[in-house]
Amino acid sequence: MTQEKEMSFLNHLEELRWHLVRSIVAIFVIAIVLFTFQEYVYNEFLLAHIDSNFITYRLFCDLFSVIGIESNFCSLDYPNTLQVLKPTQQLMNSIWSSFILGSIVAFPYILWEFWKFISPGLHINEIKKSRGFIFTASILFFIGVLFSFYIIAPISVNFLYTYQISDKLVNQFTMEAHIGLITNMLLGVSIMFELPVIVYFLTKIGLITPEFLKKYRKHALVVVLILAAIITPPDVASQIIVAIPVLILYEISIKVSSRVIKKQQKNAKK
Repeated sequence: MTQEKEMSFLNHLEELRWHLVRSIVAIFVIAIVLFTFQEYVYNEFLLAHIDSNFITYRLFCDLFSVIGIESNFCSLDYPNTLQVLKPTQQLMNSIWSSFILGSIVAFPYILWEFWKFISPGLHINEIKKSRGFIFTASILFFIGVLFSFYIIAPISVNFLYTYQISDKLVNQFTMEAHIGLITNMLLGVSIMFELPVIVYFLTKIGLITPEFLKKYRKHALVVVLILAAIITPPDVASQIIVAIPVLILYEISIKVSSRVIKKQQKNAKK
């Protein structure tokens, strides 16, 4: 009996290993493609926010002009170049950025591999009810990517590139610092947008309840603000802009948790 359990456990480990291998291969394949087109990826995506004609800046300029508020979005003057301080920095940064972006693009496939691993342990009715898991989680993730790219990143870049304590201090940013800022925000905000999905599974396995989420709502606000401060620059505007949608997602998560509990109670009565 012990040997059968051990073999079963080893078989599960072997199966998990192949799911992880296929996920990593998918990331590497996409990363290689992105690395091949690295000039386009950098100019149109990773370095897009230091272009004063970026769409968000123009929209903010028009918006503030319409409502009669002065802003610097209409007169941005970012540096045309960023510093590279090491001979290997461009190559290593390009490789690492390709891997990060490859992970973002491959996210739905990674979820699919994860689902293939856990689905054999679910009941048929649970599988039917969870068919939209990959779609929902992927949509939330990419909404987070778009929100970060078009809202958080340009506001953060605008704040950091224009912030100056004294005229005797000159901002001279490096490529590594700028790319790190953008990729960290993309990943951080996108993962935070997965909150309803995470709550769904935690409720399913009995770790949290709607009452728990309601009771610690104020504590969650503090945690969200701390996370927003970690993944965004130290300006209040960016932190609030990140915190608001996450708090909305927290309220949605309470509803999701309530629905899961109600379904479990309904099934228990049958």
